[in-house]
Amino acid sequence: MKAKQRLSGILQQTVFVGPAFLFFSLIVLVPFLMSMYYSFTEWNGVTSNVKWIGLDNFKQILTTDTDFHKAFWFTTRFTVTNVILANLLGFSLALLLSQALKTRNVLRTVFFLPNVIGGLLLGFIWQFIFIKGFSTIGELTQIAFFQLPWLGDAPTAFWGLIIVSVWQTAGYLMVIYIAGLANVPKELTEAATIDGATRWQALRHITIPMIMPSVTVCLFLTISWAFKMYDLNVSLTQGGPFNSTQSVALNIYEEAFRNNRYGLGTAKAFIFFIVVALITLIQVSLTKKKEVEV
Repeated sequence: MKAKQRLSGILQQTVFVGPAFLFFSLIVLVPFLMSMYYSFTEWNGVTSNVKWIGLDNFKQILTTDTDFHKAFWFTTRFTVTNVILANLLGFSLALLLSQALKTRNVLRTVFFLPNVIGGLLLGFIWQFIFIKGFSTIGELTQIAFFQLPWLGDAPTAFWGLIIVSVWQTAGYLMVIYIAGLANVPKELTEAATIDGATRWQALRHITIPMIMPSVTVCLFLTISWAFKMYDLNVSLTQGGPFNSTQSVALNIYEEAFRNNRYGLGTAKAFIFFIVVALITLIQVSLTKKKEVEV
């Protein structure tokens, strides 16, 4: 009887989980393992001539590849700035639209819409806004903000990417934070108000600790999104001017498919994967510790 139950369980797992695991292996697992192998080789990605060179790619990346170092530093600055601003804006919108406003459902939809637009299309739209729209407004109003060379100078191009990225992702984070705020017991905030707590004190000591699961998810998403930023980078600045806004993802793509050094490109991707995985693991473990149960 037990043998039949065990066989039945194996068959059910094979039928329901097997196809998904098969496609996951073919699409994700096998390419990942192959890329790990190619990171130790010298290969142009086209011919069948694959030369094993061991750790030479990693030595070159860590010692002499200044373009990768520059791209990594830019990506780090972009990630830190984007994570802070996107989460602050998303949380602020969630607090505002959790109030009893007549138009809150409409406003939620409006703020969420940028997330629906693809990154490439969004980048081209904002490229037109920065180059044509802002310059026209600057000529008419003589306001210095609109006369800045937004995509023609390294500092302003950096902030241009930040503006577009935060504008795109804040609405998505807002939805997650709204769900978290909806689960905060009103009795706690009402009791704190009766005891004389200010809104800031109630927010700091009650609301934020209670929505830490939402904070964990939002931080994880924004860190991974920002580190992997590629489509906005390509469509908005193409890494310019003079590679000052080139992300790591764009640098890897250029190395592997433009310079035809696939082995070196996969080595960069492997290093990038390890760094992002470590950062996200540390972030999740730290924020998980701060979560409280009702």
